[in-house]
Order: sequence, then C-alpha cells, then structure tokens
Amino acid sequence: MNERVVHDPVVAPPPDIDVSGVETPAYIVDLGRLRSNLAILGDVQARTGCKILLALKGFAMWSVFPVVGEYLAGIAASSPHEARLGREQLGKEVHAYAPAYSEADIAELVTLVDHVVFNSFAQWQRFRAQMGGIACGMRVNPQHSEVPVPLYDPCAAGSRLGVTRDQFRADLMDGLSGLHFHTLCELGSDALERTLAVVEEKFDAELRRVEWVNFGGGHHITRPDYDVERLVRIVSDFRARRGVEVYLEPGEAIAINTGILVSSVLDLVDSSGVQIAILDTSATAHMPDVLEMPYRPVITGAGRPGEHPHSYRLGGLTCLAGDVIGDYSFPRRLAIGDKLVFADMAHYTMVKNTTFNGVRLPSIALHDPETRTVEVVRRFGYPDYKNRLS
Repeated sequence: MNERVVHDPVVAPPPDIDVSGVETPAYIVDLGRLRSNLAILGDVQARTGCKILLALKGFAMWSVFPVVGEYLAGIAASSPHEARLGREQLGKEVHAYAPAYSEADIAELVTLVDHVVFNSFAQWQRFRAQMGGIACGMRVNPQHSEVPVPLYDPCAAGSRLGVTRDQFRADLMDGLSGLHFHTLCELGSDALERTLAVVEEKFDAELRRVEWVNFGGGHHITRPDYDVERLVRIVSDFRARRGVEVYLEPGEAIAINTGILVSSVLDLVDSSGVQIAILDTSATAHMPDVLEMPYRPVITGAGRPGEHPHSYRLGGLTCLAGDVIGDYSFPRRLAIGDKLVFADMAHYTMVKNTTFNGVRLPSIALHDPETRTVEVVRRFGYPDYKNRLS
C-alpha cells in the first residue's frame, strides 16, 4: 500500500446503536443526533436572522426531510435533480448554483427554484431573460484560500468557480440581487471571518448594491470544537452593517456525527506478513472521500496500528488495488462475520457512492434513540445497478 498523507477527522463518539441484527453493509442515521445538529443550526438562525439551507450535495436523505423542514429554511441544489428533490420532498426555499447551466437545465430550474446563482456574466447574460421573478445572484471568487487540500479548494489558482475581482462586470449587475461566495471546506468560523474580510475589501461596492449574500458551505457549525458564538457575531455584525439577508448552505453540518456505516468481515488474509481483513463495503464505492481527501475514518473499538494487540489492513470489496480503508488495531483478533462500525458516515457517502464492480450499495436505515429500533428505509439490489446502464 502506497503511503498517503491522511488526516484524522474531528468526530464525536458514534451514536449508541445495536447493530447485532443489522444486515450489512448499511448506513444508519440516528434521528436524535440529527435533531441535535438541526437544533444548533436553528438557534443560529434565530439569534442572527440568517437563513440556513441544507446543501443536498452533502446530504440528500429525503426520508428525513420532514425533520429538516422543522428547523431549516430550505435547500441548496447543484442540479435540476437536486432542485426537484428539494421542491417535492421539502417544499421550502430552493436555491441553485452550478458552474454552468445548459438550456435544458434552465428550462427545468425556472419551474423549481426561488434563487439562481450564476458562475459567470456570460451565463447571466445568456439566461437572464428566462429568470422571471427568480432572485438571481453572482458567485465571486475572493482568491483567498483557507482549504489545505487542493482538490477541495474553490480558491486554488486557476479555479473555475466564481468571478474574480479583475473579471467582475459591475456594469452588468442590473437584475442581480445577490452575491455568493463559497471558499471553505470542513472549517471553523475563524476561517469564515478571515474570508469575509477579503470579500468585503474586494467587493465592497457590489455588496452595497445587493439585497442578499450567500456565504456558501464548508461551515462545520455542529462539529464539537466549532466556535458557534464567533459565527453568531460574524453574521449578526455583517447583517447590521450591510442591511442584507444572509444565507449559509452547509451540507456536512446537518449530518456530521449522525450516521454510521456497518460492515462485516468477509475474509482474512496474510500478504507478506500484513494481516488483511476484507470487508463487504468499499472505500472507493461507498465512502469515496476516504481516498479523495484522504482521511482515516474512526472505527468503534479500534485504534491506530500497534495501539491494540492485533493490527489489520482493512480492504474493500472491489478489484481496485487501492481500495483500502486504512490500517487499524483491535483488542482481539478479527473473525469472519465480525461487524465493524465506521463513524460519521452520513454525509458525502450516500450522495457520492457508486456501483463500481456491481457491488451492492449499502442499505439506508434510521435509528430511533427513544425506541432503540433500526428501520431500513431503502434496500438496493440488481435493478439499481442495471438501471444505471443500458
């Protein structure tokens, strides 16, 4: 296995769920944890007057949208399909942004959304006549990087996301009622504060002309170490000074620490002295950010190699040589059939997973902490694989 620079996520202990009877693989979302996150976000809204949207790119488990709708103002979509899901299943505000829209995209979006954010003035000019009463905005790129991983940095050199100061067309702002910036990924309110200072410096004149500003996503508001009071101060101060509506559209903050992925050990092999456990899940197919970020997910009861007596490399089910979740140690030897519980597996898993190799997608389930019951709300099978192809 090639060495990868990985980081350990900041996560809370996973929810206490009895997985003994769970058919694997399965994502399980805890309703208690979900409500706790939403309550924090609802409190931020109440104290600042901002509106928080669920970014479906991070979490789109629509069976819990009735719960989400009790707290949040709406959804942020990146495509007509996400916009339709939000409109049909949540029924509150629907905002859309994409790096570019096709004619077909716009024709569908205008029937679904309340806000559309454009990525360039060329697209704005092309489609503005079709917007009708939809609130329109422009995404800006303040060219201020806070994200350490280039793959996830919207402000990396040569980024296609947002209009930079030197390319901004103030003469084409008529009809635009808002600005949007999205510069963060899994970051705290300190990063937002630094970014906002740059945005205000570079786009002060434009901010004076708009009615709303979308601060984008990447705000880890419900992470245990996030400074919520700082966020409240930042948003409240900005709204007071600028007199505008403020939107936030986190994806992870809604679902962080709410879910687990339960997997079973299928086989145990020895490769040149390395003990390997092959699981019925996959990093590349079921939790792709493990390889893309990359990061090392937390497993209940496991530690780093050498921390406990028995160390294993955990491998996925696909034929990809690099389908490796990481190296872990356990207090006892693993056995075929053992269940492993991966923490914080609700966001950027279900929305990004694939059927590579034809592997079955994990079931989706809900855990009710009051009754301590697990309800499977979706199982996947051969038709789900077949229907993606032709």
